[in-house]
Amino acid sequence: MTAVAVTVFVVAYVFIATEWVHRLIAVLGGAGVLLALNVVDSGDVFYSHDTGIDWDVIFLLIGMMIIVGVLRRTGVFEYVAIWAAKRAGGSPLRVMVLLVVITATASAFLDNVTTVLLIAPVTLLVCERLDVRPVPFLIAEVLASNIGGAATLIGDPPNIIIASRAGLSFNDFLVHMTPIVALELVAFTLVLRLVFRGSFAVDPRRVEGVLALNEREAIRDPRLLIRCGLVLLAVFAGFIGHSVIHIEPSVVALLGAGALVLISGVAPRHYLAAVEWETLLFFAGLFIMVGALVKTGVIGELARLAADATGGNALVAVMLILGVSALLSGVIDNIPYVATMSPLVLQLANDISDPSHSQALWWALALGADLGGNMTAVGASANVVVLGMAKREGTPISFWEFTRKGAPVTVMTIVIAAPYLWLRYFVWN
Repeated sequence: MTAVAVTVFVVAYVFIATEWVHRLIAVLGGAGVLLALNVVDSGDVFYSHDTGIDWDVIFLLIGMMIIVGVLRRTGVFEYVAIWAAKRAGGSPLRVMVLLVVITATASAFLDNVTTVLLIAPVTLLVCERLDVRPVPFLIAEVLASNIGGAATLIGDPPNIIIASRAGLSFNDFLVHMTPIVALELVAFTLVLRLVFRGSFAVDPRRVEGVLALNEREAIRDPRLLIRCGLVLLAVFAGFIGHSVIHIEPSVVALLGAGALVLISGVAPRHYLAAVEWETLLFFAGLFIMVGALVKTGVIGELARLAADATGGNALVAVMLILGVSALLSGVIDNIPYVATMSPLVLQLANDISDPSHSQALWWALALGADLGGNMTAVGASANVVVLGMAKREGTPISFWEFTRKGAPVTVMTIVIAAPYLWLRYFVWN
């Protein structure tokens, strides 16, 4: 069964990467083969927390997509798009920098999927106004969302798993992760011109037209905007305080979507049209295939090999966990990877007497898993969501176009993270 799970995953991944067949056909076909051969069964797929579909992710997406669908009716995205373009003086590079900083900051306090759902429509409108290709801007924002999401406990789902296993608090993440994430964001912002060179040409007449616009005229329904704003504030408060109120972000998003539907009066066809059903099905198929790797022990064995290779040296263990986590999180979803790896990191941490060294293992796991999600188009949930939105808007992003930008950024951020871990926990300890 192990060989079957690996073969199906590799074949489906090749289809996704080469785009020989539609990515949805690839993942659902792979999931169907695994179910038909009984590598995984309905219990594994629909009910298992370790090997099944992550329903929290699915319903978080559904709830936020519905909220975005209602919010779109107010004209607020057009408002923000015009505001951002004017503040940047119509310069595409400055627009990208502004949106990257906004995305990364928001991802630290919400989650990266919610952030890109809110920022992507703004980006598409800015690019439409300036008549520039939106794909580089969308890719830059996804990369920024994964970098920014690493800063806090709630910014990226793997951090929640790590916090639970290691007994880490929200403040622990602020103290240990936020400094390096801020440095990573500065570095990423500085290389934007290089990574996305050739993407910033703009017609001066377009710039003049945008600067002449009045963003206030974009708001079509002020009353609905106020209602949406109140619901979003409540949803964001629920996201930030979910560990206190013990309500998962997925439930908060669904409750917010339901409340907004009730008070907005928007017709179902409008907000349901905003739900990316293709993206949700892609996630489901990907979760099934990764779950098969978890069930058959493939991910666990890879993690054990990495742990065994450390030879009891804490610094070697930290660097190996950082590198392996970045590599594997770029290929498979980082949530099941972290769920599988965290018990092994806990064992390694318990075997290390120096508390600073043992805690560095957890930060290496978090940084590797969060930043590694930028490597490929399927490395993180935010990546998949934006690819789905881009395709729907008629500007598809290919697997390799994303990877050509994401892989170098991943290498850069991991290279920056390695000396941070060494200096902070081994030199300055």
